Formats: sequence, C-alpha cells, structure tokens
Amino acid sequence: MSRTCQISGKRAMFGNNVSKAINKTKRRFEVNLIKKKFFIPEEGKWINLKLSTRALKTINKNGVLSVLKEAKKQGLL
Repeated sequence: MSRTCQISGKRAMFGNNVSKAINKTKRRFEVNLIKKKFFIPEEGKWINLKLSTRALKTINKNGVLSVLKEAKKQGLL
C-alpha cells in the first residue's frame, strides 16, 4: 500500500531541492503517517488505520465513528 492517509487521502508532494547556486533537483515531501489501532465499541472490534497526524487530531476531536462515516461517504474507505 502506498504512503497515503486512509482518512484524509493525503499523499506525498513533489518539489525541488534548491542549492545556494540555485541548482534544482527533484525531491519528495513525504506525509507524516502513523499506524494506529482503534476500538469501535458499537461493533465490538478493533481496526488498524494508517493516518496522517492531522487526521489523528480530527479523530481525537470528533470521535472515530463519525470520522469513519464521513470517510466512507467521501469514498476513501
């Protein structure tokens, strides 16, 4: 699986390394991803998600069940 957030859909961005002499070489800006395990009490089971830290803050604020419903509605899960 690629380095993509399962909730927000964030992916790596591309850009340039720029030296002092203004030489440009391609580089990749990776997403800050973590693997996290969540318990869903309504279903009585655990799920594993690969999340960006921004999505983790959203889950802490709104709750895992509401965020999962929103992601399914958007077609990310």
